[in-house]
Amino acid sequence: MEEKLASIETRYNELTAQMAQPEVAGDYARYADLARQQNEMQPIVSAYREWRKARKDLAEAEALAEGDDPELTEMARAEIDPLRHKIDELDRQLKALLLPKDPKDDRDVIVEIRAGAGGDEAGLFAADLFRMYVRYAEEHHWKVEVMDENETGIGGYKEVIFAVRGKGAYSRLKYESGVHRVQRVPSTEASGRIHTSTATVAVLPQVDEVEINIPPGDIETEVYKSQGAGGQNVQKNATAVRIRHIPTGIVVQCQDERSQLQNRLRALSILRARLYAMEQSKVDAAITEQRRDQVGSGERSEKIRTYNFPQNRVTDHRLEISLYRLESVLNGDLDEFIDELGAREQAERLEASGL
Repeated sequence: MEEKLASIETRYNELTAQMAQPEVAGDYARYADLARQQNEMQPIVSAYREWRKARKDLAEAEALAEGDDPELTEMARAEIDPLRHKIDELDRQLKALLLPKDPKDDRDVIVEIRAGAGGDEAGLFAADLFRMYVRYAEEHHWKVEVMDENETGIGGYKEVIFAVRGKGAYSRLKYESGVHRVQRVPSTEASGRIHTSTATVAVLPQVDEVEINIPPGDIETEVYKSQGAGGQNVQKNATAVRIRHIPTGIVVQCQDERSQLQNRLRALSILRARLYAMEQSKVDAAITEQRRDQVGSGERSEKIRTYNFPQNRVTDHRLEISLYRLESVLNGDLDEFIDELGAREQAERLEASGL
């Protein structure tokens, strides 16, 4: 590992020297590329230098601890354990930094939420999840854009699809894919009986036309009038767009924008994300496409997280961790779950890498 770290530091220093050259400083494109490379290396180089200094300080402290001066010996011995602890922490940090980064992590995402089992209550829960992710995005200063929605008419969603744009959006939200289950007494339940309902969440990294090229002959496009809740027309003109991808049978529709062109562009963006997910699942040798793997069938028995209102409890079944602050979680306080899921994934990758 140390040899690899030294090599990265050497390259970092070379980039610094190149960027100081007048001919490079005057070439904006070249300078920006070198700066980008250096910025990517900077966390590793900083941690490596700190790790190297801590090891040097430890060696000096251990040498002084064996000396004849009682005062220096006592001071040196007091430094040894904190330095060893610091080196261990930096060692773990460096191993994590050396892991290959998922190229999708910094991408914007498309999130699809669909009501599962539970009728109207499932639709209301889908709306709760949508608000939860909007608030989480706000906390991280990300932008949310609704791409398509199919409302139930009582404040719920049969389906809502939205984009989240911001640095690191996929790296955080990717852990939210799966079946979410709610246990509560519906407002329409007169007997006070607790119902169990579900909603499915799929988180797809956004891709551009270069990565996923869709030949015009592979799609069928239909335009229609946008519909509001309960079938009420909200547009007199046919601006909504429905696209069918002929090779796969995937159907995407968008109606939230005011122009047919905007809705078509958004529908194509969703389609590219779904096709990219399918391609990625093939690369990963998945049995079924990534999107179906994420959401399952929506049955009540399948779940990644349960939101239990009577107990004020949210349980993440992958972590086997429960938090007793349901309202806070539904207001977007998801970081405790996401941080732990990220840490466990990182630990598994470290073990597999042999670092």
